[in-house]
Amino acid sequence: MTPKHPQDSHTIMNELVLPNDTNTLNNLMGGRLLHWMDIAAAIAAQKHCNRIVVTASVDSVSFKHPVKLGDVISIESKVTRAFNTSVEVRLDVWAQNIPSGTKVKSNEAYYTFVALDADSHVVPVPELIPLTDEDHLFYAGALRRRQLRLVLAGRMKPDDATELKALFFPEAP
Repeated sequence: MTPKHPQDSHTIMNELVLPNDTNTLNNLMGGRLLHWMDIAAAIAAQKHCNRIVVTASVDSVSFKHPVKLGDVISIESKVTRAFNTSVEVRLDVWAQNIPSGTKVKSNEAYYTFVALDADSHVVPVPELIPLTDEDHLFYAGALRRRQLRLVLAGRMKPDDATELKALFFPEAP
């Protein structure tokens, strides 16, 4: 498999917040945003894997800024790291009010996807090679985030999460 770079999976998805997307306060419903984020992240993961992918996990998502009726949502996604059969995708969500000229970051999150073949069997994914300083930062953090996900899911013993433990228990000089 040919290794890929984060830019190869870069995806920007735009949506206009319409009345059917909002709650009684005219704010974008969180579930609708999560749906859009899942689509944007899946597109980035598929670009990297050249395969059908399925969502394996969604990290905690906090809603930093309400998105209003009429705002334009821009969701940027790209793969931050590839593991054996899965990829981590980072998402940044921006809300833009075009008439007022304002743009604010609404959300950010990490989604994990697993690649599948035509028979729905898990398959290996291409290696990811970071290029920029930002790519390297997200790449390094991905292993710790993965270990945290696995520990919280009960699929890894905390003692085996060496990268994660190093954050809390650095070795003495």
